[in-house]
Amino acid sequence: MQNNRRKTMTQFFDFTNKVVVITGAGGVICGELAKSFGKQGAKVALLDLNGEAAQKFADEIIAEGGIAKAYKTNVLEKESLEAVREAVNKDLGTVDVLVNGAGGNNPRATTDNEFHEVGLSAETKTFFELDKAGIEFVFNLNYLGTLLPTQVFAQDMVGKEGANIINISSMNAFTPLTKIPAYSGAKAAISNFTQWLAVHFSKVGIRCNAIAPGFLVTAQNERLLFDENGNPTPRADKILRNTPMGRFGESNELVGGVFFLADSTLSSFVNGVVLPIDGGFAAYSGV
Repeated sequence: MQNNRRKTMTQFFDFTNKVVVITGAGGVICGELAKSFGKQGAKVALLDLNGEAAQKFADEIIAEGGIAKAYKTNVLEKESLEAVREAVNKDLGTVDVLVNGAGGNNPRATTDNEFHEVGLSAETKTFFELDKAGIEFVFNLNYLGTLLPTQVFAQDMVGKEGANIINISSMNAFTPLTKIPAYSGAKAAISNFTQWLAVHFSKVGIRCNAIAPGFLVTAQNERLLFDENGNPTPRADKILRNTPMGRFGESNELVGGVFFLADSTLSSFVNGVVLPIDGGFAAYSGV
């Protein structure tokens, strides 16, 4: 199936000489997207605060004959983004596709309990103990970490044929998950911002869409989903019970949706949508 999926993508998608800028490219999901764009002929700029992680994926793209360059970037500092934009323009050319993948949650903005109850132990971190700085960090990383790169890189996309922006929302933007109010709210803001951008840039040729991944196992959520012995936690069991396909997604299963949204021929009239890629999670009521 994996080989067939790759063959199909090669047949239908061609991003030869397109400049694709991806933030958060040192992570599992966006690293996979970067490698996939590289295999389809794109010139890929991998941006991440962890420069070594981004470089690792860039090296993999280059080893397979692709064109890629890693840039250590802080998506919360406009000066950093401006410097990287200048470097990308010099090294690869102006951006055609911007993938805003930087984001994440933080334990300081996560409760221990799903439901508030009377008589919880003093060690339980409830809603009332959530850390203000942690909440601000999550909102800034997800929302500002999408807005600021768009401010910087979209300047070169105005009036450029086929230019488009793809944001990374989440299934919890549709229905908030327990324990993570800041992350759920921040991703809801991303979905709203995606629609706002789609309207705002509609007269200058820039489309803006988003994907909403379902549940994938990443470095950020692995401890919530599996115990020290590798067994699913009760939270993982709940997720799997409510995902009709009965499994977690794989990062490569996001690629087709992203490619479709990025392809200016196949999705030329698709603008302002948030595409769920979730194994049926959003469609299932639980009964």
